[in-house]
Amino acid sequence: MSQVLSRPRTRRVGVLIAVGGLALTGLTACASSAHDTPAAVSGTSPAAASSSCPALGAAAPTAPAKADGSGGQVTIYSADGLYDAKDDNNWYNQEFKKFTALTGIHVNYSEDGSGGVETKVDSEKSNPKADVIVTLPPFIQKAEASGLLQPYSPVCVDKVDPSLVDKNGQWEAVMGDYLSFIYNTKMLPAGPPKTWSDLLDPKFAKKLQYSTPGVAGDGTGVMIAAIHAFGDDRNATWDYFKKLQSNNVGPSKSTGALESKVNTGDLWVANGDVQMNYVDSTTQYPNNKIFFPAGNDGKPSTFSLPYMAGLVKGAPNADNGKKLIDFLLSEGAQLDASKVAYGFPTRTDIKPTDSNYAALTALMQGVTVFPVDWNEVAQNYNSDVKAWDGATGTPS
Repeated sequence: MSQVLSRPRTRRVGVLIAVGGLALTGLTACASSAHDTPAAVSGTSPAAASSSCPALGAAAPTAPAKADGSGGQVTIYSADGLYDAKDDNNWYNQEFKKFTALTGIHVNYSEDGSGGVETKVDSEKSNPKADVIVTLPPFIQKAEASGLLQPYSPVCVDKVDPSLVDKNGQWEAVMGDYLSFIYNTKMLPAGPPKTWSDLLDPKFAKKLQYSTPGVAGDGTGVMIAAIHAFGDDRNATWDYFKKLQSNNVGPSKSTGALESKVNTGDLWVANGDVQMNYVDSTTQYPNNKIFFPAGNDGKPSTFSLPYMAGLVKGAPNADNGKKLIDFLLSEGAQLDASKVAYGFPTRTDIKPTDSNYAALTALMQGVTVFPVDWNEVAQNYNSDVKAWDGATGTPS
């Protein structure tokens, strides 16, 4: 059984780009801006797998090791959204149990937001405690740039879309997701705002909130999406955020905390992500519905925010960390991405047939998915966050 070290209820504190990697149908790629390259990370290519990837449909190993700690331990620091201490029907809950039953390795799990886990690994770099980190871009890229990761080419990494694999072999996506927004269907019975500009309507005064860029991953995603929506004109983007501030309730380090506020009607609109918003709207927040605002071109759009895994440099249980990453990219775990977690597999050879995947695919119909160069995002990150701070008067 997995041991939970900590579980603060903040979601996505901290931020597939290639649609083919998610095997979605009906999505439109858009590359209208200068930095929109076909790959999520410019120049990436899949790292060589450490051993051959099992054929699809191959029988699972038999005679699993006893789940008694005989296989040792592994510690994972992860951005929230995939584990729930109160509900066992979550991706990490399920996969950790299977992993332990198969290997005998106990999983020690510590959760924070996207930026929080990167900061925690950085604070421990002289004496690492974690073996595996799972977080969102650009924080996995920050971890790499800070020398917090070590190269590892997982089994089956050659099946992961090349745009989701670091060219230096230091990280790879294990689950796909998309930026989204939610609205309260009772407060807005005629439907959600159609465009980013519609969010400036005075009727949304103090009824709108988005998580803070530079602090929350999904909040950073809002900033990235707005820059794209305004044609990569950063001056226009900062001017927009300055105007939007009159409607914004204020900063929020947690994206997940906004869901309940939308459901009760305290907020009418907030940001989020598809994986989180979809599953929560079907379980605990029935008044919430997902939408994607349109930019200057009038087309609703979004981009992908994958969960990315890396092996921590100096990991105390590095071999077990490698096994865990391998397991999260296994056929069964990737199929569970949609079936259990309402997410998307990142392996191109995995084609889910479950009802959740069908519903998610339908949700994304007609939505333009634009590619993001995460290297460029990382390069502009500090200046963009500083500019957002200046425009809103809300230091991150």
